[in-house]
Amino acid sequence: MSEQQPITVRDAPERHRFEAVDESGVVAGFAAYRRSGDAVVLTHTEVDDAFEGHGVGSRLAKGALDALRADGVKVVPRCPFIGAYIEQHPEYADLVR
Repeated sequence: MSEQQPITVRDAPERHRFEAVDESGVVAGFAAYRRSGDAVVLTHTEVDDAFEGHGVGSRLAKGALDALRADGVKVVPRCPFIGAYIEQHPEYADLVR
């Protein structure tokens, strides 16, 4: 898999997670969450071993944060990966509650 492979990030609320999906429909990774009042607590991010090292985690974090921003929701980054992503991308700092 090249890093250029298209990945779509979608919310899967029935599974309480955002999913990174490749063009064949394979779930390459997910960011689990739970809703807590007016915020979303991002609890865990996982990328399938077959997709490691190709930027899937970063695309997943960006897609999830963009979707939550569009919904006007604040974020509680309990997941260390998401927390580090926000630190490296300060344009998302305003989402943190």
